Amino acid sequence: MDSKQTFIFVVNPISGGSDKDAIVNAVNEYAAEHDVSLRYFESTGKYDEQALRALYEQFPVQRILVAGGDGTIKMVAEALLGYEVTIGIFPAGSANGLSVDLELPAAIEELLPVAFFGEPSPIDMVEINGKMSLHLSDIGLNANLIKNYEQGSIRGKLGYFWQSIATLYEQSPPFEVRIETDEQTLETEAKMVVLANSQRYGTGVTINPRGELNDGKFEIVVLKSMDLFLIGKIITGNMPLDSGEVVLISTDKAVIKTKVPVHFQIDGEYCNEQQVLKARIVQNVLNVAR
Repeated sequence: MDSKQTFIFVVNPISGGSDKDAIVNAVNEYAAEHDVSLRYFESTGKYDEQALRALYEQFPVQRILVAGGDGTIKMVAEALLGYEVTIGIFPAGSANGLSVDLELPAAIEELLPVAFFGEPSPIDMVEINGKMSLHLSDIGLNANLIKNYEQGSIRGKLGYFWQSIATLYEQSPPFEVRIETDEQTLETEAKMVVLANSQRYGTGVTINPRGELNDGKFEIVVLKSMDLFLIGKIITGNMPLDSGEVVLISTDKAVIKTKVPVHFQIDGEYCNEQQVLKARIVQNVLNVAR
């Protein structure tokens, strides 16, 4: 009888616009050293969830390794909702905000034992209009940036940099938004509304100082303006919660309505323009290795 442990290893070959060979080689070597057998799954962007679920049902492993960005991790999480499986993360995308919030090691030699054998840590997800968000979703300016990035030809952080400049230059006027929770109703103009399960974007910028991945709550962060002064405050880690330009609401469910369709993104994936978002927390739905 084969006594080896078997893990599924999911690789997104195009995330972040970078070659994954170094990560794949390191994972292969570490697996061989620790008597772990790997079954590979390469995402294609088409029917990945169904294909991964079929592979898992054929080989029901206890751990899945993922080399990709936040979008790849979200795909794996959605594919395997309801299954007892732990995800070991190798951040390799344009946006790796979840790994930043989990405070995973940056060096591959330190990350390998965590991803392979780290203890499972349950985290929440936010369901938004029937789709799951692990990390940060938003409507407005940043979602427009994601759309421009996806349509651009430059990948990685350089692509984000150039599209950030273009998006800020062409940004639309504020939109009217109504936010309804059990605790309050807010009507205001905004440039951006964030639904935050955690604290930081993949760049390391903190958008939600109160974010915790497993507290049974998510935060709604309303940015009423996005001038250079406010952007500078956010980038330097000084979110001005007392300025009147930022509103932060902590809740377990909410309905967000806008008067006109507004760009929307989930965990770095552009999801078209929306006018109504129905969001709720789903507790302890995913185990990640930490």
